[in-house]
Parts: sequence; C-alpha cells; structure tokens
Amino acid sequence: MKFVIDNLALIAIALVSGGMLLWSTFSRGTGGGVTPAEAVRLVNREKGVLIDVCEPAEHSGGHCPGSRNIPLGQIEQRQSDLPKNKETPVLVMCQSGARASRAAMTLRKLGYVRASAVAGGLRAWREAGLPVEKS
Repeated sequence: MKFVIDNLALIAIALVSGGMLLWSTFSRGTGGGVTPAEAVRLVNREKGVLIDVCEPAEHSGGHCPGSRNIPLGQIEQRQSDLPKNKETPVLVMCQSGARASRAAMTLRKLGYVRASAVAGGLRAWREAGLPVEKS
C-alpha cells in the first residue's frame, strides 16, 4: 500500500497513457479514413470507387470527379449502385468526413472489407488541390 501511495502520480500517468493508446487504436478501426492523396492512389491503381454520401443538392454544388452520389440514408437500399466485387476499395466522401465515417462502417457491415472514409471530406480534398466539379 505504501508503494501505491508513494508512486500515485506515476501510476496515474501510466493509466492515462495506456488509455490514450487504447483509444487511438480502437478509433482507427472505426473508419478513421484515408487521406485524399491515398484515395486518388486507390482509385488510379486499384480501381477504387468514390461514393459521395452527401444529399443531391450538396453533391451538385461540388464533388470529386467520377464520384457516385448515394446519400447516407440510402446506402442499404441502393446496393445495386455499389461495386459487385466486395474486395474493391470503396472510398466514401462527404463535406467534412463525419457522414462518410458512418457510411464506411455501414458498408463494412454489408461486406465491403475495403470501405474507408476520406478523412476531412471534400474540404480536405480541396485543400489538397485536387479537382472538384459541379453538376
């Protein structure tokens, strides 16, 4: 007991740092996402598919070239618009990345093992200097 009392600060630091390591490990598994540059690489080299989960009005205001618009609430109903091969990289995009993370989790539950959100969404895409088109 004396050891615990004498080293309380060190024990607290060890517990907090261990908790932070566990949190970062588990948060990465929930669709932390890929960078816009990594998304471009997956599309170009591995025939990845970009899915924009924004609402149609947002999508028409600006989106990645070649992206398919499937709003977040319609993903399960529109599986026919998704790649047939569930091993294909599916890169999910929205304005900021929040909806895309939820969509990527849904897609993984549907069997798309390589579904990932594009971290930072369209905002990060633009900041990376990548093209955006309007429709």
